[in-house]
Amino acid sequence: MSHAAEQTLLLGQGKGLVGVVTPPLPPADGQVPREDPPFVIILNAGIIHRVGPNRLHVSLARALSADGFPVLRVDLSGLGDSAAREDGSAPLDATVADIREIIDTLQATRQVKRVVLMGLCSGADHSVIYASTDPRVAGVALLDPSIPRTTGYYVKHYSGRLLSLRTWKNVAMGRHPLWKLLKKRPAHEVPAEEDGAASDMAAARPAVTLEHPEVRAFLENAYGRALGNGAQFLAVLTSDRERQHNYRRQLQDAFPSLDFKGKLLIEYFDRCDHTFTTLASQQRLVGLVRRWMGESAFR
Repeated sequence: MSHAAEQTLLLGQGKGLVGVVTPPLPPADGQVPREDPPFVIILNAGIIHRVGPNRLHVSLARALSADGFPVLRVDLSGLGDSAAREDGSAPLDATVADIREIIDTLQATRQVKRVVLMGLCSGADHSVIYASTDPRVAGVALLDPSIPRTTGYYVKHYSGRLLSLRTWKNVAMGRHPLWKLLKKRPAHEVPAEEDGAASDMAAARPAVTLEHPEVRAFLENAYGRALGNGAQFLAVLTSDRERQHNYRRQLQDAFPSLDFKGKLLIEYFDRCDHTFTTLASQQRLVGLVRRWMGESAFR
């Protein structure tokens, strides 16, 4: 696939954020050019450089460029080639500020009015959290976002194990994790110093999971506000994240108070790893993203 010449940009108030723009290719003969297409911004996946895992971001950018969309692959502050922020912001606050400065720069220099945010893992979470704060975000493409586990998740999780011959063999042979729980030392056998220290640490660092009411409410509020701003959603879940999500409708079931009103396309990729390593899984993902971008009525 041919692609347009890519350009390096310095973005943000201090020009410390580094990104690469893949401009849209001109339409082929007989094709109608896109009128004012949204600018796609692909965020870092964790601490991985802007090329993305297995060059996934490059593949997405060049495919969308061929469809007439401008795409920016960007390093947030402290990642890849971008300088760290010096204002002492907390990590999430710094990310939100970075994204706002990136969009502000594109608006000031390229008259960009609306964007689509795209990201894998932490990039997905940052996309929806930021989209809740800025109506310029017309769409979000979420690859393996954080989703609280639901009743449906546990039903599928445990029903599969109950039907597994290996599970029953492990129970019978004493190798199942259940036996480890049963064999834990009673509290009176734990030395007083060890028991006290463990209790103090547990009290100081209570477990916080996606299912914690405050975390769930925070995510539900983010999705709700982004929907209220009119954003379109694409969510892709992979079977590699089975400990977090294991069926297609889990996103809707996790936030039953939200009505996506036809603004959500969601797919579950079975036998697919989290970073879309194989060529087949990347091609499937790129095809899905292209279809969603082409069919979505971004406001």
